[in-house]
Amino acid sequence: MRVLPLSLLCAVVLAAAPNSQPTFYKDVLPVLQKNCQNCHRPGEAGPMSFLDYESTRPWAKAIKSAVITRKMPPWFADPKYGHFENDRTLPAAELDTLISWVDTGAKAGDPKDAPKPIKFVEGWTIGKPDVVLEMPKPFHIPASGTIDYHYVILHTNFTEDKYVQFAETRPSDRVHTHHILSFLREPGSKWLEGAPIGVAFVPDRNSRGGGASIGDSLGGYGPGTVPDTLRPGQAILVKAGSDLVLQLHYTADGKESDDASKVGLIFAKEKPTARLAMLSAMNPRFAIPPNDPNYEVTAKLTLQRDATLMSLLPHMHLRGKDMRMTATFPDGRVETLLNVPHYNFSWQLSYYLADPLFLPRGTTIEAIAHFDNSANNPSNPDPSKEVHFGEQSWDEMMFGFFTVAVAPDVTTMDLMRPPKPQVQATGEDH
Repeated sequence: MRVLPLSLLCAVVLAAAPNSQPTFYKDVLPVLQKNCQNCHRPGEAGPMSFLDYESTRPWAKAIKSAVITRKMPPWFADPKYGHFENDRTLPAAELDTLISWVDTGAKAGDPKDAPKPIKFVEGWTIGKPDVVLEMPKPFHIPASGTIDYHYVILHTNFTEDKYVQFAETRPSDRVHTHHILSFLREPGSKWLEGAPIGVAFVPDRNSRGGGASIGDSLGGYGPGTVPDTLRPGQAILVKAGSDLVLQLHYTADGKESDDASKVGLIFAKEKPTARLAMLSAMNPRFAIPPNDPNYEVTAKLTLQRDATLMSLLPHMHLRGKDMRMTATFPDGRVETLLNVPHYNFSWQLSYYLADPLFLPRGTTIEAIAHFDNSANNPSNPDPSKEVHFGEQSWDEMMFGFFTVAVAPDVTTMDLMRPPKPQVQATGEDH
């Protein structure tokens, strides 16, 4: 057997070993660009910027702690079920790079090794919008008290049908914004009929709309929300003359503020072959007992047309513990679509299927959720109270949202309402 000289053996070992002393510019910055900078840059949701070494270095130990505990990047799907194209889980090699960088002194390295900076469009994550619809008057947020849901109606002034491929809703005050939902109101709709335009108002409860009266959704904003990504050929139809309706929900924290939210739209370059619709398996009728650590609430929705499942979004409030979403097919087969064993209200994440799933007519989507109303839940506002469905964060909600792609002529109501039976002619004269 040939014995290698010691110097040559050391060289071989060093060449094969991974970089044990990564530097910021060469090794860490590419990881941050890929996984973190979308939020961690000036003007975005992240509370600190990771664009350069000077702004990142003070947070080195916090970065290590966040990635080791899987707190960052936020991702809550159980890997045993489903495969998602927007999976934020850090690959092992990138995780090791960040940990090793901190453990070896968080060195800067040579700036010449840095990758080219990402060119972000300031103020938008979807890119430069074709149209921006904005509240003409800011909403004043009081320092205290319960703030009811408010609505603002904006004319689109579209004189022809438009197909939206990307939409992004952005508040100017994220600290006090609980959520914003964006809906379409088509010409002729009776929903919020006669309400003022461009002015925030609290509608009569009977006019807020239930299933039939609310139009299709253009998404919205919530903590950790990422704008929907539509595939080529898919779009959301905005009919000529439609209005955009914003549902606004703010939370007081002791400081007054103002918010002027806006919605940016990017249109599809050609007529789509499928339109998207958001549905939900939801249950507003529950009463979570005081001190119950594992109260179960379920909901189902059966599709009345063929559809293709694109994404899933669990939604609960501060007592939300976990949610599982399943599909029961017409042949009786049951498939778990998503399991979120540790729900986090601070991050309203959508989970986009890597391989969209065909759902034949008659498929039932079910959401099974659990709530922790005990003192062991650090987010629980008051474990001594019975909790019901409600709009405020200290109330609860149970929605298993899901987005499907359907034929362009299929409406959202078609998906939920059984088709009318066909009357066959007998051929007899009457």
